[in-house]
Amino acid sequence: MTQAQAQTQAPLIDPFARSIDYLRVSVTDRCDFRCVYCMSETMNFLPKAELLSLEELDRLSSAFISLGVKKLRITGGEPLVRKGIMTYFEAMSRHLASGALRELTLTTNGSQLAKYAQDLADCGVKRINVSLDTLDDAKFKAITRWGRFSQVMEGVEAAVTAGLSIKINAVALKGTNDSEIHDMVAWCGTRGFDLTFIEVMPMGDMGEENRLDQYWPLSDVRAELARRWTLTDIALNTGGPARYVQVAETGGRIGFITPLTHNFCESCNRVRLTCTGQLYMCLGQEDDADLRAVLRANPDNAPLYAAIRNAIARKPKGHDFDYSRQKVAGEMSRHMSHTGG
Repeated sequence: MTQAQAQTQAPLIDPFARSIDYLRVSVTDRCDFRCVYCMSETMNFLPKAELLSLEELDRLSSAFISLGVKKLRITGGEPLVRKGIMTYFEAMSRHLASGALRELTLTTNGSQLAKYAQDLADCGVKRINVSLDTLDDAKFKAITRWGRFSQVMEGVEAAVTAGLSIKINAVALKGTNDSEIHDMVAWCGTRGFDLTFIEVMPMGDMGEENRLDQYWPLSDVRAELARRWTLTDIALNTGGPARYVQVAETGGRIGFITPLTHNFCESCNRVRLTCTGQLYMCLGQEDDADLRAVLRANPDNAPLYAAIRNAIARKPKGHDFDYSRQKVAGEMSRHMSHTGG
């Protein structure tokens, strides 16, 4: 048995006996929207040389799958704006076919779904998360700055036609979409979509937009929803951090993600790979591992497997936010807004 083969025999277990079988992969830092809680209107994106190539993303993702990862969620930025991205999805589909990978999903803003929904379904994608904070055309343009609501709606319809299950991720924004959360619940219930509300991080600013003004605690969101809908807590685990309720009137489900709480730390089975090859073991910690350097320095995978295992050995029990750590706060807010479980 080779060293590489030996290293793939044991699953990835962190210091707290949690099996790490869920990897979120950012394939690009670019996006065709400029959502006010996520990006400034004028962004400086990474040089191409710093990004993992699609071939490198394939190799790294495949290494994690060899080590027991069963679920891949593809994120960005907006993953579908990356040139040639379907070659990566096609590459990952071979792991679905072999049974090594159980689920391949993505989170998207929906802008490119009209073009790619059927291709995604053909690659074995069964469900997707669509980030959508409002059903109002004017509000949508204000929130996304560049976005076209009709384009996203066309994408959603294409996804439905392709047979993809859809979950809507909505960031709760005080003074922006607080007047239409009941409409969101009704619309998702009618369409058979799950809905998750995500709490924006109450810190820092993003250009001219101040998150303190936008902060709307999900406890208040749930209280407002309970005025109209009958909500029952349910034990649903989708592999993400959301806590779910069932809506009696629609039969649909609503999730709530509060990034600052520890309600998903004890069972955390997730790590996150950035588009530059940095592996974050916890969303609320700055500690990361540079897998790009290992990948590019070694044509064989043995050092890569070792680096991944060494990183997992540093995964903390839970996150510990310091409100002064703006880098982590900003990263957490952007990540939660774009992933949503």
